[in-house]
Amino acid sequence: MAVLNLKKVLFLLVFLSGFLAAGAQTVKELERQRKQTLQLLESTNKMLNETKRSQRSSLNKLTIISKNINERKTLIKNISVEINELDNEMGRLNAETRQLNTKLTRLKNDYARLVQEAHIHRSIYAKIMFVLSAKTFDQSYRRFRYLQEYTEYRKVQVRQIEQVKAQIALKTDSIGRHKSTKVEVVKAKETEAQKLTKDQQKEKVFLTDLQKKEGKLRSDLKLQQKKANDLNQKIERIIAEEIRKAEARRKAEEQKRLADERKRKAAQTAKKDKGTKATKAEKEQSVAESKPITGSVSALTKEESLISGNFAANRGRLPWPAASGFISGHFGVQAHPVLKHVTTNNKGIYIQTTVGANARAVFEGTVTQRFSIPGSNNAVIVQHGEYRTVYANLTNIYVNVGDKVSAKQSIGRIYTDAENDNKTELYFQVWKGRTLQNPEGWVAK
Repeated sequence: MAVLNLKKVLFLLVFLSGFLAAGAQTVKELERQRKQTLQLLESTNKMLNETKRSQRSSLNKLTIISKNINERKTLIKNISVEINELDNEMGRLNAETRQLNTKLTRLKNDYARLVQEAHIHRSIYAKIMFVLSAKTFDQSYRRFRYLQEYTEYRKVQVRQIEQVKAQIALKTDSIGRHKSTKVEVVKAKETEAQKLTKDQQKEKVFLTDLQKKEGKLRSDLKLQQKKANDLNQKIERIIAEEIRKAEARRKAEEQKRLADERKRKAAQTAKKDKGTKATKAEKEQSVAESKPITGSVSALTKEESLISGNFAANRGRLPWPAASGFISGHFGVQAHPVLKHVTTNNKGIYIQTTVGANARAVFEGTVTQRFSIPGSNNAVIVQHGEYRTVYANLTNIYVNVGDKVSAKQSIGRIYTDAENDNKTELYFQVWKGRTLQNPEGWVAK
């Protein structure tokens, strides 16, 4: 019976510790998100500092400030959730600690009673007489077993008391750490709220100033759209030509294989005709085999199919094409941040990063193209079987056509526009065959 009670107590303690771990994991995840957002804010602040050489308002400054505001709002929201979770967790810990203290008091009282009873029957002589005074042998055996279980139960009680004390100490320590974390997080929330107010004031000033320069913004946008259209059209032509050549090459290889197969069968038939007269059926079969074989040619080689499958399997988990930064231009039709009723249709995404950053491959593949467009710097295309990724607005390129690249391998330096607040922005595309994909659905969040 005592052993059974011990098992129940141990199960309860394990359950409580598991519940505690689950709550702590939630708090830990929130803390991880907070630190991750702070790292992103540190990166965008670095970009903003790189623009301070010029005090004039610019679309680039507005973009970074707006990104800062959105991230800071997210951070403050997450901090509020973290504070609530810490309060809930401390509430649970306090409740569990009270329950354990009640249990500890009961265990101590029970143990005190056992000690008193043991003191009364402490002599060996009394125990022997208790056993021998039984009327039957069976009763003596039961009394002997009772004394053994009584002694074991006392030991179990001691172990239970020590275990409950350890649990109380653990929870008390957790409560202390949660209180310290809460103080830190509350201060962080107040700091971020102050920074948010300053950022919103800056955004308002920049937006008002830029709205006065509508003509200049429209002129700049028209020029940027022309460059983007020229680049997109060239990329589309290059990829279409690559696919056409690959299909022609595979078709020629298949026709050669079929021709070699026909020659082999014709030679076998001629050899057979020398010894015996070919039957009508054999002749018909020979004629049928000599006819051209039509049908679809495999679109990909085995190696390309394997790479395509691996690439597709990593959808949503591909590394970013830059080590740090944020999406400054989303895929598809997007509203202009300043000009009303003006939109742009992006064929890829723009990733703004820090000065000196490199573009890196998002998956293993083969470099098939490196080219340039006047006014748009250089670009690289990497093939991943059926898929292709494009990295544009590069200065120095570190790879050559035909090179095999691995995931996260640097392929070129991202161009920094010294005349536009040191804006460092990568243009990134994902293609499946001749079809454009939304890169945001492929890279990790």
